[in-house]
Amino acid sequence: MHPAGLAAAGTPRQRKWPSKRRTPVSQPGMADPHQLFDDTSSAQSRGYGAQRAPGGLGYPAPSASPQAAFLADPVSNMAMAYGSSLAAQGKELVDKNIDRFVPVTKLKYYFAVDTMYVGKKLGLLFFPYLHQDWEVQYQQDTPVAPRFDINAPDLYIPAMAFITYVLVAGLALGTQDRFSPDLLGLQASSALAWLTLEVLAILLSLYLVTVNTDLTTIDLVAFLGYKYVGMIGGVLMGLLFGKIGYYLVLGWCCVSIFVFMIRTLRLKILAEAAAEGVPVRGARNQLRMYLTMAVAAAQPLLMYWLTFHLVR
Repeated sequence: MHPAGLAAAGTPRQRKWPSKRRTPVSQPGMADPHQLFDDTSSAQSRGYGAQRAPGGLGYPAPSASPQAAFLADPVSNMAMAYGSSLAAQGKELVDKNIDRFVPVTKLKYYFAVDTMYVGKKLGLLFFPYLHQDWEVQYQQDTPVAPRFDINAPDLYIPAMAFITYVLVAGLALGTQDRFSPDLLGLQASSALAWLTLEVLAILLSLYLVTVNTDLTTIDLVAFLGYKYVGMIGGVLMGLLFGKIGYYLVLGWCCVSIFVFMIRTLRLKILAEAAAEGVPVRGARNQLRMYLTMAVAAAQPLLMYWLTFHLVR
């Protein structure tokens, strides 16, 4: 009976032993089909947590402070700090040099417009004869924003007028079966080249005549860019009504821009004599008046030169 009891006792042990051998940690690629995600927490705790000590194998301790990290690698941290300071100094230097040649911060003033200002300014460009007060308003020695003063120069209308002029020129060339990207690019580049030459010539003339004026380069670009409005009107009327419509509308716009430039620039170029209460006399003041007349007279000539070939 004793051997039988031993056999009976040994039988369940043999049945349980294979089940113990089948339930250890599953091998890679042998995941439980009822488990959605692999449980890797036990493997990490056994394989990595026991082998990797904090700070071992070149890994810093998780609770290391910034001072400890700096002491651990001072050379790279000093290099990063030095590089950051150099980048900040370089950015400041670039901003100063850009603002010296191209006053980016001042450009916001020339685009401070609204719908009411644009409508009134366009009416002033087409009908300058009805306007009486041409003085620019100031507030604490600073000109007010264009949206508050119709006499203030802006860059919004010249920029939009230039883009519209290029588009209208492409439309005119297309109606005549002469459109090509090269010809359209030549039209835009020639208009920009003439504008640049105008600005340079006026700046040189002001320097030679020794005119002390508050007229800036951006002001010149704004005043000279207003002629694109009349050019657009002339080309559109030429497309609708032919040569007669082109010459009538362009002629009206040429006279209007001439009057507008005379009444605007005489306050800028003759500002020194007007501030001192001295009448426009003498050789120097006569030169200033001739310069104003020359700038105003150049606008109708350029308006015709840049548009006559677009209407046939």
